[in-house]
Amino acid sequence: MGTRVASFSDGQPDTDPGHTQSVAQVTELVQQMKVVAAAQRAGLIDRRAGSAEKARLRREILAGPVAHLAEVGRRAARVEHELGRTFRYKPGSQTYVAFLTAARSMQSEAESHKEVLLKYGMSEPVLAQFGELLDQFDAAVLLGNNGRTAHKGATQELDALAADIASVVRTMDARNRQRFQGNAQLLGSWVSASTVLGSKRAVPEPAPVETPAAGGEVRPAA
Repeated sequence: MGTRVASFSDGQPDTDPGHTQSVAQVTELVQQMKVVAAAQRAGLIDRRAGSAEKARLRREILAGPVAHLAEVGRRAARVEHELGRTFRYKPGSQTYVAFLTAARSMQSEAESHKEVLLKYGMSEPVLAQFGELLDQFDAAVLLGNNGRTAHKGATQELDALAADIASVVRTMDARNRQRFQGNAQLLGSWVSASTVLGSKRAVPEPAPVETPAAGGEVRPAA
């Protein structure tokens, strides 16, 4: 609506100071909305990118380091019985927070028992990769969280700006109806430009004319 009102007003300038001020306010608010809308979109992109990256990393972590350490731990537990409890539970289909917590715990335990696990085939490069992937997972979580916060904040700001524009447009309405009361085409264009999509606003109709009696005068209906 704001863009349509600004465009209409540019094509139908008015010398009234109050109306001119309102037009300037609408133009400024529209520019602000463009900036905030860009921030909203950037936040949405970051949120989706973070979500996609978390899903990808979880698959890679489960298929690689977790599967490797779980198997090494299972073999080691045949002799080192205390390790049976350490690697019994693997990170799985929990929430991302629960997954990351379980994965970090598994990594920490593997580091603590590295000397023992090396005897059962644990790969140090795979363990190092585990840490790197978890760091990437942390970064993906942060990206998604920041994107979600930015998107939500921008959406709220857009709502506030839209409400401001609607208020200014309502202020302009009486003046434009006065200006265009004798021009149905321009009045209709104004109503169309200032109407929020999905809502309806009335366009004043010409006053009906009474049918005169024989020999009488034609007068507007009361």
